[in-house]
This record gives sequence, structure tokens and C-alpha cells, in this order.
Amino acid sequence: MIQVDGLSKYYGEHAAIKGVSFTINSGEVVGFLGLNGAGKTTTLKVLGCVLLPTSGRVIVDGFDVTRDPHEIRKRIGYLPDTPPVYDEMTVGEYLAFVAKLRGVAVANVASFVADAEKKTAITDKHDDAISTLSHGYRQRVGLAQALVHKPKLLILDEPTGGLDPVQIVEMREVIKGLKGEHTVLVSSHILGEISQICDRYLVVQGGELIAQGTEAELSDKLGSGGPIEIDCIGTAAPVIELLKKLDGVIDITLIKLDGQNVSLRIDAKSDLRPQLVKALVQADIGVLRVDRAAHRLENIFLKLTHGKDA
Repeated sequence: MIQVDGLSKYYGEHAAIKGVSFTINSGEVVGFLGLNGAGKTTTLKVLGCVLLPTSGRVIVDGFDVTRDPHEIRKRIGYLPDTPPVYDEMTVGEYLAFVAKLRGVAVANVASFVADAEKKTAITDKHDDAISTLSHGYRQRVGLAQALVHKPKLLILDEPTGGLDPVQIVEMREVIKGLKGEHTVLVSSHILGEISQICDRYLVVQGGELIAQGTEAELSDKLGSGGPIEIDCIGTAAPVIELLKKLDGVIDITLIKLDGQNVSLRIDAKSDLRPQLVKALVQADIGVLRVDRAAHRLENIFLKLTHGKDA
């Protein structure tokens, strides 16, 4: 769906993007991560044919952004960080207006609008003026305008920006519901939420792509097999002392102590579950549970962008 080769964008002598290359396959949901000023929004604007690249090649669904921008615009839905809505219109009027701008046949406009409203859970707001909507519903209307023409690719720049915790969860579920039907490229600073939506990630810093892959692949890139959680029967101090002696163990954190039940989180250089269980069993310590803990995207991101200072 997307092929980017050596993309650069300069503003005078300042390079917002420098030699970025990546591919995104049809149907993927990919997270685009980076600190403020890293080049995320600039890259999204090039993909959305809002900005022209200074150099490099960008292909979207087989079309070049510099030669065929109008063809690309037919195939994408773009939600910038501020929803492009008109306060004086009702939700239904606005979505119908956008659908017509996007080339939807007049006979299909009503059904396309109804489908977009259903996907974004705003059907009951169809006749409401946009000026009366909360920020969360305005974001949903912005998402609805991006998908009202049933595009192949959705580009979402900070879709959960400014939302409260309940609205963030609701927006997350809406985006998850789009998976498979659309290819989605989503930028967000709320890493805990984006980790529940995306298949893999692109990480940019200083205008350069510094890493890409799934959470597990990014964790392995940092030389860590990811955290392991163990529940066992015993006293915390002796269990921790025993496991710290194993080669490859980086750190051990006591999660919970409940009577004689101990819960530990172990950071290791590789997947040491077999070695950990063997050591505990040989020491006659009962093992209740051992599992890979959920990768924490926040920690991975901080280590990638800050290195040893994370």
C-alpha cells in the first residue's frame, strides 16, 4: 500500500525528514512514533499529498505522490491533528458534503454517510450541529469524514489528542474496528493506547527512521528478551537471590507478596523461562505461574529515543 524510499523534506536548510524509507502492506495497522519535532506530521502530510517531498520517492497504492496526487487523494482518508470540521453544519450535512467532494456518487451518499456514522458511533448525532459537540465527538466526526468515501488507506494524526480516558478507550475501539477493511497509519503520543491497536511500529527521531518492527522485535533490538513474570511459593529475598545468580538476568522487581506467594518481574537478555523454572524446581520452590509479561511500549520508545539516559 505504501512504499517510501529515501524521503527527505527540507524547509530552507532545516531537514524535517532525512532519507526515510519504509513499506506498509495492505490491511496493516501501523503506529508512527516520535517525539515532538521528530518529523511524524511532515511525513504524514507528504503521504496525504498535502506537502511535496524535497527528494525521494513515495508510492501510495501504485501512484507517485509527485505525479498522481489526485489519484492518491481518492484512495486515502486523512485526519489531521485538528479535525477539519465546519461548526455551522450538522454532522449529516458535513459528511454528505465531504462525500461529494470525495467523488461519491450522489445516489450512494446517504448510505456512505450512514455507514461512516455507524463505524464511528455517531449515528445519534446525525442532526446535531457540529458547534454543539464535545471535543470527543468532534474527533469522531473528523474520523468519519476520513473514511466516508471508503478509502483503502487511513492516515490518522493524533486521533486521541485531547480526549479524556473514557473517550480514548472509545476511540481505540473504533479504530480497532477498522482493522482489515482499511490500511491504517496512526500517529499518537499515548503509547499505552497505540500498543493495543497496531500490528507494528515505525520510530522516528530527528527526521530519521531509527527503528521499525513489532513490540517484541523492537525489544529484541535493544538486547532484551522482554520481561518475564513468575508467581511462586516462598520467601521473597531468597527467591530473588537465587534467580539473580542466573546468567542473563538483568533485574528483578517484586510485584506482590501475598503470604507465602511471591510475584516477580524479571528483566532478562533473552527468554529465560526454562532456566528460571529449572532453578526454582531444583531449589524445591513451587512454581505457580511463569509467563512473558506484556511488552511496555513506553519503555521501548524511551530507550530507543533516549538511549542510556531513558
